[in-house]
Amino acid sequence: MSFSKDKFLPVYFFFGNDSFSIDETVGALIKAINPHVGSDFDKETFYGDDINLPQMLSMASSFPFGAGRKFLLVKGFEKIKDKKSLTTYLNNPPEYTTITFVHNGVMQNPDSEPYKTLIKNGFMFEAKELKGESLTDWLVETARKKGKELSRENAHYLMEISGENRALLEDQLEKIFVYLGQNIEIDFTSIKMLSTALKEFTIFDLQEALGKKNKEQSVRILYNLLDHGVDPVFIVAMLTKYFTGLSRINEMKEKMPDAQAARVVGTHQYYYKNYLAARQKYSDKDLFRALNALLKADIQQKTTSSDPKSLFTLFVTEVLN
Repeated sequence: MSFSKDKFLPVYFFFGNDSFSIDETVGALIKAINPHVGSDFDKETFYGDDINLPQMLSMASSFPFGAGRKFLLVKGFEKIKDKKSLTTYLNNPPEYTTITFVHNGVMQNPDSEPYKTLIKNGFMFEAKELKGESLTDWLVETARKKGKELSRENAHYLMEISGENRALLEDQLEKIFVYLGQNIEIDFTSIKMLSTALKEFTIFDLQEALGKKNKEQSVRILYNLLDHGVDPVFIVAMLTKYFTGLSRINEMKEKMPDAQAARVVGTHQYYYKNYLAARQKYSDKDLFRALNALLKADIQQKTTSSDPKSLFTLFVTEVLN
């Protein structure tokens, strides 16, 4: 989203699951509007859990202290209990003030006020999370802007290691840029070596430990992943993909080259040899038990307040008993 150098909406209402995009857009808006704010008294940030909305809107309606615009930022709009006063303001907002609201997450009741008026006036903007190929495009383009080359295959690999959170992916890219120095290509080896240099385990290390039926190592890697902020939902998804892939090994290993088979089961060719070795250790009954244990862990972590470490320890115990 771009902003005109001298023309701004009176209200911007950003919401959605892509917090990275929202933060980036709000930052761009602040940068664009700052030269038009004549006084520091005309800039203020409010937070939804302690804001007096009618008082803030009254402040927004008063004339600026300086010769320029007013800019007010409201974070955590979803925490404001009484939002009725905003509808009246939206129907006749002053031209000299820009208020930016940030609502974390999706809208629960978009057909109610003040959301209906926000939509009608063109003030509401949704930030949807990038997924799949769109996220791959973003990774490749972000690397290109930094003068680096990242293939789509290696972008997929980075996403599988780090998950699909753009803030985390950007952080990983920045580490890789420093690690590469003057080298241009972000290849498979550089991504793998970065995790080693940072003493961080990856989801592939976990898959390898489980594939070897190494209970102690599996638990240690799981704890490391959780301590480094890896989402339990992502771990469940990747392990489900892993064990589902293992279940398909026997039907393909005699029919196609390893490179093609690796793509079919959903892994990088480098790791396919580990899949072949793991399939020797897992019977069909073992795989069925592993997928059932994953389903149970997924349901429990979504419906209870259980500690993820405890849930995954139980999962490993059930799979590797």
